[in-house]
Amino acid sequence: MSTAAASVATASSSTRSVESLLGGRGVLHVKPRTALDWVSVIRHGISSSAVEFLAKTIQVTQSELAVALGIPERTLARRKREGTLNSEESAKLVRLARVVERAEEIFEDLETALTWLKTPNASLFRATPLSLLDTDIGAESVMDTLGRIEHGVFA
Repeated sequence: MSTAAASVATASSSTRSVESLLGGRGVLHVKPRTALDWVSVIRHGISSSAVEFLAKTIQVTQSELAVALGIPERTLARRKREGTLNSEESAKLVRLARVVERAEEIFEDLETALTWLKTPNASLFRATPLSLLDTDIGAESVMDTLGRIEHGVFA
């Protein structure tokens, strides 16, 4: 299993898992155990309650979360009324949760991870890591930066 898939499938006991960041079984209605389980969850759409749960956990407003996800705020409001995100929106939400999980794992503390995600970073051309998560390439750049930090190459 790739590192990315393992990140979705499991987490250390000291960090929040992607599942718990999205509200756990109570919100997801399933307990994904493997990366392929997550594919099914994403394809079926994640409950809009997960958006609120993640926003509260990472201490951002709905507006800030909409920007980080690259989903218009009005669309998120509509999904809240409808109750379920579509598969593309669900994938973006899981991507954000994976990055938060990884940052918490690296910094060994959610508050420190959130501060890092919200602070301009020189290795990311002074962008905040959170501002790059609306695209796959941006998210990969943030994950690469976290990997360099993990290996002692300060970013």
